[in-house]
Amino acid sequence: MTRHFLALHDFNEIELYGMLALARDLKEKQKQGIPHRLLDGKTVALIFEKSSTRTRVSFEVGIFQLGGHGLFMPSTTSQMGRGEPIRDTARCMARYCDGIMIRTYGQEIVEEFARFSDVPVINGLTDAFHPCQIMADLLTVIEHKRTWEGLKFAWVGDGNNMANTWIEAAAILGFELSLACPQGFEPDAKVMAWAHSRAPGLISLTTDPKVAVAGADVINTDVWASMGRESEQKEREKIFVGYCVDDALLDLAQADCIVLHCLPAHRGEEISDSVIEGKHSAVWDQAENRLHVQKAIMTSLIIR
Repeated sequence: MTRHFLALHDFNEIELYGMLALARDLKEKQKQGIPHRLLDGKTVALIFEKSSTRTRVSFEVGIFQLGGHGLFMPSTTSQMGRGEPIRDTARCMARYCDGIMIRTYGQEIVEEFARFSDVPVINGLTDAFHPCQIMADLLTVIEHKRTWEGLKFAWVGDGNNMANTWIEAAAILGFELSLACPQGFEPDAKVMAWAHSRAPGLISLTTDPKVAVAGADVINTDVWASMGRESEQKEREKIFVGYCVDDALLDLAQADCIVLHCLPAHRGEEISDSVIEGKHSAVWDQAENRLHVQKAIMTSLIIR
């Protein structure tokens, strides 16, 4: 049966940790210059309905390093952009390629694509979830903290796809997560309900960033207006006042905390320049780790 990577809730702790272990191994091989052409002769289609920097580059470079070939496909230059049914595209692409990555808007798009694809489909980002990014974040935490066990994670900002996926990760892996979101900008209620039923007491929601960050080991944030919501930017700037991860907020966290941001960052809004460039920032390790975890995800799915 074909296995897809659409959201973290499709996997258990052992499976996720296995992918992270593989990512660490592949990263070490790359650093040592050891070839790891695990996808030699394989082709992966990369379908983009949303613009991208890190997702495109990390997937294309990753496929190349694994010995495969990546096909960059902006939806505007394909029949999907002209309204071809998703199921028709999925059936055809699955006969040409060994795997498919999609970066799009609705989660229902990647789910329908997966239903009609005989090869693995990877969610490169939707409005609901961003599982590849959170896997990179978890690898970064392991590198800096050795483990997530016993740590407090804090999320500050919009209850967006990143927040939803952190909630899933906390429920599956069993770590404490405190989210601070303005009223009306909370994470998805169904995701929260699922997480509470799976891991009661581990995940909390507040409107006060100071409460969320107090004693935190890992602090996460993201832009206030995600892609597709740029028209709300000015309104959100007023609503999100006080939700900037700055030095004053950092003083409430653990002295050896790390700060994560999935990028791109609006410096001076959700994160200060001094924090993203400061000693607590693990942002650049986090960005690099997209490459390594996505290589592990592709390898795990395609040659399983």
